[in-house]
Amino acid sequence: MLRVAVLHPDDADGRQLTQQLQRIGCQVQAFWPPVPTLPDGIDVVFFAVQPEISQLDFDWINAENPPTCIAVVTYENPTIIDTVLRLGAKAVLPAPVRSFGLLSALVIARTVSGEIQGQARRIRKLEAKLNGARFIAEAKSILMRTRNVSELQAYDLIRDQAMSKRVTTEDIAAAIVNANEILSMGA
Repeated sequence: MLRVAVLHPDDADGRQLTQQLQRIGCQVQAFWPPVPTLPDGIDVVFFAVQPEISQLDFDWINAENPPTCIAVVTYENPTIIDTVLRLGAKAVLPAPVRSFGLLSALVIARTVSGEIQGQARRIRKLEAKLNGARFIAEAKSILMRTRNVSELQAYDLIRDQAMSKRVTTEDIAAAIVNANEILSMGA
């Protein structure tokens, strides 16, 4: 069951939004004024974007895996659009809220949010792999210089240590680089 926070005034639109989300099977919690911190486990936030909230900060926006945000807007102007972007909204729902379009906006926003989070995970993995490759190259260089071995022999030394200690080659390489930096401090 999708857990949804509705940050919307308790007016006709807010009630329509909450009721429609409950009809499609969501567990809904409503808040107004907007809360800076959301309850744990919220998957989606429907947020009434109004000028008075444009300068407020919300902890959940900058979380590592923030909930999917869908902005509910009554009108458009530069301040509202800037706030929608700052919230990281993945969809916009126009007000007055109608049942038509709500499910589509929800599905599209969740899909886009999932894709973005997947890409962020892949980027973190690639950055770690790239960092590991840099450590391996640096460690090979250190071993080639200090042990007077070829590049292939240096890599074999790193790999053999990794296998014997049951850690990654990147971990061994990082240890070699760190040890070299410590030993070179006095030189």
